[in-house]
Amino acid sequence: MARWIRVAAAVVGLLFSALLAECEVRHYKFNVELRNTTRMCSTKPIVTVNGEFPGPTIVAREDDTLLVKVVNHVKYNVSIHWATVHGAIVILPKLGVPYPFPKPDGEKVIVLGEWWKSDVEAVINEAMKSGLAPNVSDAHTINGHPGPTAGCPSERGFNLLVEPGKKYMLRIINAALNDELFYKIARHHLTVVEVDAAYVKPFTTDTILVAPGQTTNAILSADKPAGNYLVTVSPFMDSPIAVDNLTATALIRYSTSLSTVSTTLTAAPPQNATPIANKFTNSLRSLNSRDYPARVPATIDHSLLFTVGLGVNPCPTCINGSRVVADFNNVTFVLPKIALLQAHYFNIGGVFSDDFPGNPPIWYNFTGVQPVNLRTTTGTRVYRLPYNSTVELVMQDTGMLGPENHPIHLHGFNFFAVGRGLGNYNPNEDPKKFNLIDPVERNTIGVPSGGWTAIRFRADNPGVWFLHCHLEVHTTWGLKMAFLVDNGNGPNESLLPPPSDLPKC
Repeated sequence: MARWIRVAAAVVGLLFSALLAECEVRHYKFNVELRNTTRMCSTKPIVTVNGEFPGPTIVAREDDTLLVKVVNHVKYNVSIHWATVHGAIVILPKLGVPYPFPKPDGEKVIVLGEWWKSDVEAVINEAMKSGLAPNVSDAHTINGHPGPTAGCPSERGFNLLVEPGKKYMLRIINAALNDELFYKIARHHLTVVEVDAAYVKPFTTDTILVAPGQTTNAILSADKPAGNYLVTVSPFMDSPIAVDNLTATALIRYSTSLSTVSTTLTAAPPQNATPIANKFTNSLRSLNSRDYPARVPATIDHSLLFTVGLGVNPCPTCINGSRVVADFNNVTFVLPKIALLQAHYFNIGGVFSDDFPGNPPIWYNFTGVQPVNLRTTTGTRVYRLPYNSTVELVMQDTGMLGPENHPIHLHGFNFFAVGRGLGNYNPNEDPKKFNLIDPVERNTIGVPSGGWTAIRFRADNPGVWFLHCHLEVHTTWGLKMAFLVDNGNGPNESLLPPPSDLPKC
């Protein structure tokens, strides 16, 4: 099976002749194939791209066109989504456009992930039968390697070689399925300059928090004495939820250090280090400069509040007759048999309804005593938005089956995170504290355990766009919905037609 997937960056206001001179068409080929891979002293076949784990890195400049030919050589159906290929896309600025910070001497992609000793298909199938969460992973990984572990002390970790006095931009990607992760380097501080492909006011930290689906770019200064320095990647979870608590390790190696030099160690943050997580999150601010303004919507057309929670629904095929589900506003999403975008564009009826509730159907103390009824409603429901309308969305965590952090990802848009807090959102008092000047711009944001997060965005991208939790277990349980953005006026504000050879569901 071969498919062509076109990914094009949005065209900004340049003269067409200049655009042709600067832009390139870049070709890649992905062979999806099984490859025996050894980690933690155990070998198993895994699905890889071009035999690599992590997958290959795509490098392009803003406004380039990518043509990626994907050939599936495995028995499983495969869909390509850039957050789950387990590789990276690096989009550089256009030629002649500098970074808004001193250019580093080098760059390195750091992909954080998880590793299961068991076949992951078997892990998923067992979870579906039980109606419960899948087994947690056996290790975290840094560029595909967990480092030495108690059961496999000979396991090699990832090594990053640096030259003294030089600066390196680390492009850190959390490609883990279910864990928010801390990233830390012994005796080194990192200067954060970008998150989710949006520049931020630089700040220095010794610990980075990155949730599944998020990216963070940070500058590493190789300004310490020659030697080896331990890197740790460990989970953040401040609720009584089971996670993989194994710390992955790697090394920063100075090129001038002797082979016999000892390694400088560091301790990973505690698993429930909420103050460290909050300090990092609260430090994020957009540049809001002349070249990179923060266009935060000042007036709001649609003010929405979505509860984020779990539930329990009947399941005749599950072992206990029930299964854990997840929901926005008590609606557990049901995947359609026909793609939502296809149904929308061709006006195919009976696939979805546009009656997703903009507010909770039942109001209660969301972070207090929970209702006795844990059942949710189910359906394929979307929320319709006129083109160019402005949206404020407050996402409220609930205590249904226990509070938990939720990294929420919105497709098709960047948004501004204007506020967050603990407890129940107060629509009369909390907006007074919103940051409408320089809030961080992202596409994935954490809803804190037992708290809320408020975002704003402009619906200027016609189509159907998913909003979902980036904890894979939760999105599998139905913690997702979609915004349907209508066409505006004329072809520049309307949904493009699909390619003539697009495979249909």
